[in-house]
Amino acid sequence: MNHHTTTEQLAGTFVEYFEEREHRRIVGSTLLPPPGDPVLFTTSGMHPLTPYLEGRPHPLGRRLVNVQRCLRTTDLEEVGDATHLTVFEMLGTWSLGDYDGPRSLDWGYGLLTEGLGIDPGRLYATVEPTVEDNWWSNGPVGPCGPDSEIFLWSGDGPPESTPTRDDRWVEVWNHVTMTHRRLDDGSLVPLPQRNVDTGLGLERLASLLQGKPSVFECDVFDPWRSLVPALWPLDERSLRVVCDHLRSAVVVLGDGVRPANTGQGYVLRRLVRRMLTLLWRDDPSRSLGDLPDELVRHTLDHFRQDMDPGDVLPILCEEERRFRRLLERGRQVLARPRFRGPLTEEDFHYLHDTHGLPRELVTSLRQE
Repeated sequence: MNHHTTTEQLAGTFVEYFEEREHRRIVGSTLLPPPGDPVLFTTSGMHPLTPYLEGRPHPLGRRLVNVQRCLRTTDLEEVGDATHLTVFEMLGTWSLGDYDGPRSLDWGYGLLTEGLGIDPGRLYATVEPTVEDNWWSNGPVGPCGPDSEIFLWSGDGPPESTPTRDDRWVEVWNHVTMTHRRLDDGSLVPLPQRNVDTGLGLERLASLLQGKPSVFECDVFDPWRSLVPALWPLDERSLRVVCDHLRSAVVVLGDGVRPANTGQGYVLRRLVRRMLTLLWRDDPSRSLGDLPDELVRHTLDHFRQDMDPGDVLPILCEEERRFRRLLERGRQVLARPRFRGPLTEEDFHYLHDTHGLPRELVTSLRQE
């Protein structure tokens, strides 16, 4: 394994490999989906390409490759383990009605083994004809189809068992043959063309190639790991969540979102509040104003965002002040006699609608 491959080099190797195989690179992909899209953020590399998977010709042709930043809130509870991040980068390839799944897997195997030097004995692929096991969809409706997942062994000794029985097998690359569209009523209709859509988690693969035990130890987190613990001593899991949520908040701000009570702005607000709740658990005097500028700059540079780093911290500090005031108000309201016993659904609605106290906040205040 090449322990010196940086995340940047890995992305470059991936794109070049597929450009040599006549794929054209799609450039410039923010977290914000195209106008009119029902989702708040881009959750996968294929998301912006849905119209082309459904048959519209793509201006760059039928073979595409890109590096897409994604944001997933469905995995928030998992963030802090070895493999989940809120904002991450997805390396993707597409065949829009051109080649089929076997060729995609063949190229994928070539890149992993010859291009990146991974021992074939450490790879495992699943190919299941059943919908329950290997069927990928981006949501309840839209393009979907059977998939094949490539796993990489992360254990110290020789590989053992299978991915379903041993979590040292880490899923790195999913190859989906997009054959159908799922309609609102749950039925499947064939797409006008057979597509292939693949997605490889960049930080996940980088951490494995760098011989690191988690995505939080790959090189993109180096500055965070060297500066944050000295500023705020935290246990390992809390450190991971704080770094992840702060870094994600910077990226979301860099893509033009501002904190709000609904939509994209509320996702940003939740990330900041979750992170502050962890920070203040051990020491309520901690403040985001102490965050080194260089972490903000490093993150904006990595994602090639043109926001001025000096504009980020004032927004985060204003959010922090708002949250402190909300917590103080929440403690006063919850001290009232009517909220002494167990809370009913009606109580939760009242606290939210009248006092602006979200359920998760009320729950954590009750546990203080």
